[in-house]
Amino acid sequence: MTALAGMWRFDGRPDAAHSCARMLAAQELYGRHDGAQWSNNGLAMGRRLMRLLPEDVFDRQPLIGGGGRHVLVADVRLDNREDLIKALAIVPQEARILCDAALLLAAIERWNDGCLDYIVGDYAFVLWDGERRRFLLARDPMGRRPLHYHRSDKFFAFASMPKGLHAIPEIPYEPDEERIAEFLALIPETGPKSFFQGIERVEPGHLVVVTGDSLTTQRHWQPSGRKVVFKRPEDYSDALCALLDQAVQCRLRGVKDVGVFLSGGIDSGAVATTAARLLEPTGGRVIAFTGVPREGYSGVTPRNRITDEGSHAAATASLYDNIEHVLVPNEGRSPLADLDRDFFLFERPLLSLCGQGWSHSFSNAVKKRNIKVTLGGNTGNIGLSYHGKELLPELFASGRWLQLWREAKALVGPGKMRWRGVLATTFGPWCPQSLWVRINQIVDGHALEVGGYTAMNPRRITELDIPSRAKAHNLDLSYRPWKDGTAMRTWCLQRIDPGNFLKGTLAGWQVDHRDPTADTRLLEFCLSIPTDQFLSNGTQRSLARRALADRLPKAVLDENRRGLQVADWHVDLTEARGQIANEIERLEACPPAEKTLDLPRMRKLTENWPSEGWESQEITMSYRYALLRGIAVGHFLRRANGGNR
Repeated sequence: MTALAGMWRFDGRPDAAHSCARMLAAQELYGRHDGAQWSNNGLAMGRRLMRLLPEDVFDRQPLIGGGGRHVLVADVRLDNREDLIKALAIVPQEARILCDAALLLAAIERWNDGCLDYIVGDYAFVLWDGERRRFLLARDPMGRRPLHYHRSDKFFAFASMPKGLHAIPEIPYEPDEERIAEFLALIPETGPKSFFQGIERVEPGHLVVVTGDSLTTQRHWQPSGRKVVFKRPEDYSDALCALLDQAVQCRLRGVKDVGVFLSGGIDSGAVATTAARLLEPTGGRVIAFTGVPREGYSGVTPRNRITDEGSHAAATASLYDNIEHVLVPNEGRSPLADLDRDFFLFERPLLSLCGQGWSHSFSNAVKKRNIKVTLGGNTGNIGLSYHGKELLPELFASGRWLQLWREAKALVGPGKMRWRGVLATTFGPWCPQSLWVRINQIVDGHALEVGGYTAMNPRRITELDIPSRAKAHNLDLSYRPWKDGTAMRTWCLQRIDPGNFLKGTLAGWQVDHRDPTADTRLLEFCLSIPTDQFLSNGTQRSLARRALADRLPKAVLDENRRGLQVADWHVDLTEARGQIANEIERLEACPPAEKTLDLPRMRKLTENWPSEGWESQEITMSYRYALLRGIAVGHFLRRANGGNR
């Protein structure tokens, strides 16, 4: 990965190069191996490099092209590198010494802005076009590399992370309280706002064009919406496996041994076993890390959940001789222990603090084995292993009621869905919101409402009109089911921007995390498949179960329960009760936190601590979600309210 920075002074001041150097110095932790910059009068661009790929030894950014017309800085891993080399007719001898940024520049010079239709991978880049006097900024569709910017009437500046921009004195250092309130309400991260005033981000899959007097943004990638129809179910399975192989293979570039975060489920299992198959001919190994509760934990297991996925993961690992399976027990750690460090590394609030002990345990296990690249399957449930339940409302809306009845009957059974779940999934999308809330209150004793699962100040909900903001982002605050599976999954892709987390993980632990299930070629295919391939004869995730029959054990493929990660979260939380009370006291002295959060409720939750029932939804909503997310947001507000520094 690479940290980028640059400045364009509109006001003629000659300090662009100096400011760029300051921005790069502030981001050195994200690029420890090399730094360089280019400048010309009121323009400057640079990068800090962290070498991760074999070709990074040839990285000489910033790169000059087009006879001096173009200057490029890029944070990039190209996953279709070989295809690009062929398309650009680059001879093998030259290709071997081209870093990915140089290959990207060649693509830009061939296809101009259209190059974004040809490149696949994780990237954020900035191109200066001297002939057209403009900056072009772009990010990959999944947002796996961050890119932020600031524009005023005097200058334009960009940096990978906010701390780069905060190195410029003219840019204020203060939180964007409205954006943080939206985050607390789980409103999707669409739009250019970051969590700091005066700093915006290039959205995933977007292109920003900056001239001396304008700034425009447009989406350069979104799912095509086309449907792929094959004659046989086997054709879908074969195509899915081929694309999975491709997605894993390109993410093994430069790797001999790779780490995989292996749960007991399908997605991470598919990634681990595919990696094992691909690495076996070269003697490469997969180190599979599985998180399990601390030794002796005996908490109640909620219905249809698995609190210890160790045995399922072990069954997957045992099928391949080159998979080393490592159980990682929760070592126990306060969820507040790393708040300051996480603020510094990620520069955004965290959605979940409950897994801090588990995360710390994983970090220790990965570091112990000197693993530099890890793989995961975090995006799999949107594509590879999509459950297909939206087939039910699709069948209802299209009048295919006999097929609907057959699927509904097949879905109900031991370890599967209940009739009330089937009915809710089928008819819920058309249920009025007020009635949906009332039904949930009667059936479950509570409803998913923003005031229940967040610790937001009720006055703030009203002041900001959170329901209207949610509606503008296509978020139903009562969480009724969706009518259409493709629309639901496309929307899910935009919920969270992962760029800051991945950059911070690399800086803090020197681990590059790659997700084959986020490969756009794989996702495009999965989004184009008819929903009845994912739900068939009452079997959810039917396509993945068929396609992966020769890669995963039957116990994993037949499992209908879902894993409950960090099942012993409440033990760490209880041990940190005193720290939580102290943090709330500090938040009470922080005006932005007091305005945003329902601190009296958080204080009351701390005082009325449960002694049992942690598996219940009511306590989970109150403590795992409302209290801990309130602490995360409050801490961010408290730290970001300290002025420019």
